[in-house]
Amino acid sequence: MGGETDLTRMLRTLKPAFDPRRFSFSTDETMTMAEAALLSPVGMFQETEGLTIIREGGDGPYFSMISLSVHSSLEAVGLTAALSRALGDEGISANVIAAYFHDHIFVPEAGRDC
Repeated sequence: MGGETDLTRMLRTLKPAFDPRRFSFSTDETMTMAEAALLSPVGMFQETEGLTIIREGGDGPYFSMISLSVHSSLEAVGLTAALSRALGDEGISANVIAAYFHDHIFVPEAGRDC
């Protein structure tokens, strides 16, 4: 699988970078993933209640995406907790997406400059 698992090393080398685009989360009870793919989403997740779609633009509210350049393992322990705690201490909500190579944190646009 690869990727870093040592929390201290991950925190030392994560190099967060803001994506300049604005993103929104939405849900649809009837849309298929194939139909949602036409919206060019950055992420989708099928839940019992409907399909969650994360895409550039949309109807808001809007979020900024922070990408962590460290290649964290999907089996790493503590990275999400450490980042959520740090943002939470500043009153910033964190919606974390763990992809294969990197973690991505969506924060409300208002929290971007914190």
